[in-house]
Amino acid sequence: MAAIAVHQFAQCITCHAWSPDHSMIAFCPNNSEVHIHKLVEEKWERIHVLQKHDQIVSGIDWSIRSNRIVTVSHDRNSYVWNQEGVDWVPTLVILRLNRAALCVQWSPRENKFAVGSGAKTVCICYYEQENNWWVSKLIRKRHDSSVTSVAWHPNNILLATTSTDGKCRVFSTFIKGVDTRDSGTGSAGDSKFGEQIIQLDLSFCWSFGVKWSPSGNTLAYVGHNSMIYFVDEVGPAPSAQTVAFRDLPLRDVLFVSERMVIGVGFDCNPMVFAAEERGLWTFLRFLGERKASSSSAKYGSQFSEAFGKLYGQSKQGINNDRAETSIPRGAIHENCINSIVPLKKGGKSTNTRFSTSGLDGKVVIWDLENQEDLSEYL
Repeated sequence: MAAIAVHQFAQCITCHAWSPDHSMIAFCPNNSEVHIHKLVEEKWERIHVLQKHDQIVSGIDWSIRSNRIVTVSHDRNSYVWNQEGVDWVPTLVILRLNRAALCVQWSPRENKFAVGSGAKTVCICYYEQENNWWVSKLIRKRHDSSVTSVAWHPNNILLATTSTDGKCRVFSTFIKGVDTRDSGTGSAGDSKFGEQIIQLDLSFCWSFGVKWSPSGNTLAYVGHNSMIYFVDEVGPAPSAQTVAFRDLPLRDVLFVSERMVIGVGFDCNPMVFAAEERGLWTFLRFLGERKASSSSAKYGSQFSEAFGKLYGQSKQGINNDRAETSIPRGAIHENCINSIVPLKKGGKSTNTRFSTSGLDGKVVIWDLENQEDLSEYL
């Protein structure tokens, strides 16, 4: 089985991130705190509680090189946490928002981070050495609704965003004095800050979870209409593919390799999408074990299960068609998976190990290395 570890950290987890050596995990248990647990003698022990935010923490990212944690919250603030000895020292970042901050991600070079918000804006934050503080520059008047996800291109300049206005956009975040116009950035280095490179109108509903492939040649994002979108050659003449599936919508995605994407969401079970040699993307299978209900009760059980989720009831609800309990959709997660985080190993171009967290309070670690039917796509 692809799941190699299951940890029940809380009743509900909003988001999570791993330390550079994967020995510690930071997560928000659906409140204003960030808990840091460390693996000690094969047991997870809570060693720190970061308390600065006033409302639910909606985003966490842990930088690999500099070992800094950035958090954002519905209180419209962001903090950068630096470890000094055994303590974590916070630095307030003024985002200048009038709505909640919803997501955050460090740039590949870790000299900037991006924050998506409910104020229809994206904050690009960077450190000013002269004044010893974090500065925020805003990308305004581009989105028509809340920014639900952000993703950095490997060149450290381009930023992709998704929004509840149904669109996916790519912007230039070039900041003079922070970024350099070297050969690695290509034409992106010639764009001004906040310039929109492309706007994708593939989805007609809320859009979530955007990610770039390891090479930056492919962009993937998901819609609330049970569709996932793949875009190649992002620029003036992009080529796009849409893959529709019959199951519940996705919330987040992750590129495992150039030809494989893992999607997670309301179905409580990771979904595997892969591209064949011609470049056509298709849905392969669910990653976790999945139990099938009897055909005569399938519709009723799914309907009652969805109805139970809507009102916060147990998944083992009463079947409308027959007096039997509905079967859980996922074999491991018992509620919506809202976050997927890579567990990268140094020197490898592919990323076969990752973790997921959900509203059931579980963090599950998955490994694709021994999945024979998926090896050709890694």
